[in-house]
Amino acid sequence: MAQVSHEGVRRGSGYLPVADHGLIGDLRSVALVGTNGTIDWYCAPSFDAPSVFAAILDAERGGCFELAASGAARTKQFYFPDTNVLITRFFTGDGVGEVQDFMPVGGAKAETERHRLIRRVICVRGTVPFRARVAPRFDYGARRHTLHRTGDTAVFASDGLSLALTSTVPLEADGQDVRSEFKLTEGESAVFALDEVSGEVAPRRCASREAEEQFAATVAYWRRWLSSSRYRGRWREMVHRSALTLKLLTYAPTGAIVAAPTTSLPERLGGERNWDYRYVWVRDAAFCVYALLRLGFSEEAEAFMDFVTRHISPGDCKSAGPLQIMYGIDGRTDLTERELPHLEGHFGSAPVRVGNAAADQLQLDIYGALIDSIYLYDKWAKPISSDQWDDVCGLVDWVCAHWDQPDEGIWETRGGRRNFLYSRLMCWVAIERAIRMANRRGLPADLNRWRECRDTVYRRIMDRGWSAARGAFVQYEDGDVLDAAVLMMPLSKFIAPTDPKWLSTLDALTRDLVSDSLVYRYDPQASPDGLRGDEGTFSICSFWYVEALVHAGRLDEARLAFEKMLTYANHLGLYAEEIGHTGEQQGNFPQAFTHLALISAAFNLDRALG
Repeated sequence: MAQVSHEGVRRGSGYLPVADHGLIGDLRSVALVGTNGTIDWYCAPSFDAPSVFAAILDAERGGCFELAASGAARTKQFYFPDTNVLITRFFTGDGVGEVQDFMPVGGAKAETERHRLIRRVICVRGTVPFRARVAPRFDYGARRHTLHRTGDTAVFASDGLSLALTSTVPLEADGQDVRSEFKLTEGESAVFALDEVSGEVAPRRCASREAEEQFAATVAYWRRWLSSSRYRGRWREMVHRSALTLKLLTYAPTGAIVAAPTTSLPERLGGERNWDYRYVWVRDAAFCVYALLRLGFSEEAEAFMDFVTRHISPGDCKSAGPLQIMYGIDGRTDLTERELPHLEGHFGSAPVRVGNAAADQLQLDIYGALIDSIYLYDKWAKPISSDQWDDVCGLVDWVCAHWDQPDEGIWETRGGRRNFLYSRLMCWVAIERAIRMANRRGLPADLNRWRECRDTVYRRIMDRGWSAARGAFVQYEDGDVLDAAVLMMPLSKFIAPTDPKWLSTLDALTRDLVSDSLVYRYDPQASPDGLRGDEGTFSICSFWYVEALVHAGRLDEARLAFEKMLTYANHLGLYAEEIGHTGEQQGNFPQAFTHLALISAAFNLDRALG
């Protein structure tokens, strides 16, 4: 649990580090809650809707919901066990108080459309004065709003979205914002509830009793969901926190799984590697399906398969192929990228971007990721339908015809296309897994063509992806640059994990890309990616490295590397995309890629240790 002094935290830089946040959500959107009690990221009513609170991207203009003990206080932040209910505890000179933050999940349709966010304040011991300030800034801080206050209700209204704040303590207007100062003694509580309101959903006061009932119902929901986990291994707490996080990143109405719930949190402070991750990456979501299936959560896998069936059709072939690398959470394909110059960015790291131009890239590896997830779903959860098999055949036929071309690759480089080894590898996976499905179930397929193409891809990788000079498989054909993505070669069963060529590659990666168990994706100086600046170690690669060590039989090294990685999580067990040179978390937060890789590494290491 974090213990930090937050007196004056919004003076000076005005920002909390990325890692100083917890996450709550309702399977439609999420809010980031700082260790100082401030919600400084929240999009309503969905993950990819414009922000209402975005102080994490601009401390002055982004908007926030502050709720904290008045004056100096130490804090600890933790999750209510086995749930996504977040508690921030304040230790003051006169007592102890805590804020319980959660978003009710499920319930009637009208309640779901309320998108309620509840902040329940309790005095645990002594007497604690609190202060609250609710300052929404609609449409990423670009749209003005009006304030209408009646008694204990304040309605913030803007074009297209209105939010109602109800409170059990008095509210005071402060321009277009509201404030409240109140004191609680031991056993007393106060409740703030923020709802989306419209013609069909009217403001409704959230009394203390209702808040207590919704707290209990939300706790019960998360514990009931987590009880389906089959994992009983050594790292149960971290694995289950990762599973709960992945669940929070699912969009219940469609089955979509977002890569991360934030945009433009920088991969390096002051750098330009700031991207919008609030979309469904085919690759990331497919890997999530694998991780959740490993733990026994087949319902989420089925929901994603339904998303794929509804929104991804091999017949809709575009210039970059039948699959787009990412989709909106509603399946839309237009994710036009634009910059928001009125926001200064996290710690001044501009630009702030919404949308993602990488949606138009060609990334051949996504076909392997998707078909591998379909293969595992068909094997572990439920047999796919005949229509779904027809779609798989269409995708594999396209891969057989188009695998031999340069693309932007898994890391979405903006420095031009290359013949990336990882893209070839995952094309091989796409064909090989489809062959397995056809053989196991006797499904119709052009197996002779598929086998011939699979073998051709294999020979191409072995002939042109291997560098004798480096003694390693490399980033792209006929090159000599190392890339951590090749760690997937044994994990995807392309090569034996003890093959001499692979062991030589593993040693080369260890020498050049591994820093005290943390793994860089590649060296941007040796392989320019079209962007300025460097980056930190990439956390999914660090967990891939653990798995590669496990499969190579280096269990002591694997366990040490894994447990070191666990120490880089934040105080709640959450990870961003990267870890910086001084150990700080960087990039969008929390990152599905990192948490799904943690689950996979823990599962396989635990099984190998016996």
